[in-house]
Amino acid sequence: MNLFTESNLSAEVLQAIGDLGFVEPTEIQKQTIPFISTDTRDLIALAATGTGKTAAFSLPILDMIDDKSRKIQLLVLCPTRELCLQITKDIKNYTKYLRDIKTTAVYGGSSIMDQIKSLREKPQIIVGTPGRVIDMINRKALDFSEAQWVVLDEADEMLSMGFKDDLETILRETPDTKQTFLFSATMSKEVERISKNYLTNPHRITIGSVNEVKKNITHEFYVVGYRQKKEALKRLIDANPNQYSIIFCRTRMETQEVADFLMQNGYAADALHGDLSQAQRDTVMKKFRLKNIDILVATDVAARGLDVDSLTHVIHFSLPDDPEVFVHRSGRTGRAGKNGISMTLAKPEESRKMKQIKAETKIEIVEKKIPTGKEIIKAQVGGVFEKLLTEHVDVIDFDESLIPDLSAFTKEQLVSQLLQFQLKEMATYYQNSNDLADQKFGNSRDDKPGRRDRDGRDRDRGSRDGGSFRDRDGRGDRGGSRDGGRDRKPRRNNEDMVRFFFNLGKRDQLKKVDMLEIINKATSKSKKRADIGEIEILDKFSFFEIEKSYKNEVMDGLTSMKFRGKEMRAEVAQ
Repeated sequence: MNLFTESNLSAEVLQAIGDLGFVEPTEIQKQTIPFISTDTRDLIALAATGTGKTAAFSLPILDMIDDKSRKIQLLVLCPTRELCLQITKDIKNYTKYLRDIKTTAVYGGSSIMDQIKSLREKPQIIVGTPGRVIDMINRKALDFSEAQWVVLDEADEMLSMGFKDDLETILRETPDTKQTFLFSATMSKEVERISKNYLTNPHRITIGSVNEVKKNITHEFYVVGYRQKKEALKRLIDANPNQYSIIFCRTRMETQEVADFLMQNGYAADALHGDLSQAQRDTVMKKFRLKNIDILVATDVAARGLDVDSLTHVIHFSLPDDPEVFVHRSGRTGRAGKNGISMTLAKPEESRKMKQIKAETKIEIVEKKIPTGKEIIKAQVGGVFEKLLTEHVDVIDFDESLIPDLSAFTKEQLVSQLLQFQLKEMATYYQNSNDLADQKFGNSRDDKPGRRDRDGRDRDRGSRDGGSFRDRDGRGDRGGSRDGGRDRKPRRNNEDMVRFFFNLGKRDQLKKVDMLEIINKATSKSKKRADIGEIEILDKFSFFEIEKSYKNEVMDGLTSMKFRGKEMRAEVAQ
């Protein structure tokens, strides 16, 4: 099947996908559509995200649904609200000329009563997230007793998000006679176990190798000290103008901090993480899809299920622990046959982790230097002309007589003058800033997170790697001493400090850098920055020291904050 018109799909379905511009099926569609149309066996289909899996499973099923029956015949389970809505939208597009087939989405974060009301239309297709589907089953709002097909889409993601028990509960509500189709980008042990327990003699379709790395993505990494990461990120963005990108961070707090840094520096950016309400998430995603913002800073969990085809760059601000996650992140660019770039900011002590990622994924990741100011301005000039010559804009209606006589300028002089206006601010910034490209970042204590001021920057601890203390405006000291031109601030005596018990620990994925950021935020209203002492992260709880004068401020500040959705509590240690 090289063309959709060569398939057995009905005229109504072909007309609908023709309206969408579908002509030639993707590889997963070429193999899956004929199988589902003619075979009664279960199916495991392994293919990377963005290869057209929704059309692969839904198009042949739509032709087999009994549009006269008002019973649920197809259930599609997926990991996130965003993916649920995307699949629902796609299926509704495919059923444009199948007037009697109804599709309803059920997902968390929206009114369950409104969704129950929509079920009164008696849809034959349900697309849902596991948690909300179980809520609906418990309320007797969903009945899958006559379901003929169940699709587990992005099965690896659902299992990694902790939906294993939910999936098993839902599958027990469906008849034994159904066909089950499992679609996944990777074949983890949990996916294998689910397939053995709930699929019968499944046929397998694998597009490429399992966990295959896309060939059209260029991978780069940049070694940079902890304190220079945000400045390095700014330079990478400036050196790659006209980008449409996702920046991945490890924690919610880091995500918000990076997004705030970018927005304060004038970039069209925003954050997506678990501390946002559903309404806030929807607003951020709408702005990103409409390209009102062109940089999205996100955690891995928050970004799951996002379906954006035109990303030019993925930036790993923090490396993930799992090489599979690195592949999945990177795979969000280079979709729909386009080229993409994956860039990683790696701390010196993460060299072993980079080697592990290279070894396990077989990715060629090229080490590069942070662009210099001259290189950035050169790239910006190219970006201006790229936009000028490729984007046709004809929306302003103005009187051409308003344009003054420019005959005194040559073409080159006029272009040069316009570039000066366009890039003046950025050029001034880089002329007054030291380049990071030639700095050496040793694997020393000074490259690791240390005591930080209330704005989240590192305190003056001195530097052996050439990095200098940065003041509140981001400018380096002019001093030439070994430790950056300032004397180290002496550690306070223990009698000046108070020791706190903190209710979260390693089990809650709390790290020292997270504790520092929490303390900084709790004391952010103070004009004077607090001196932070020893931090000790234990399994179930932690301890930290801070100046005594900040005792009440810390206790009050923590009560209005959460870490990974958990309440925080601190009390003076006995």
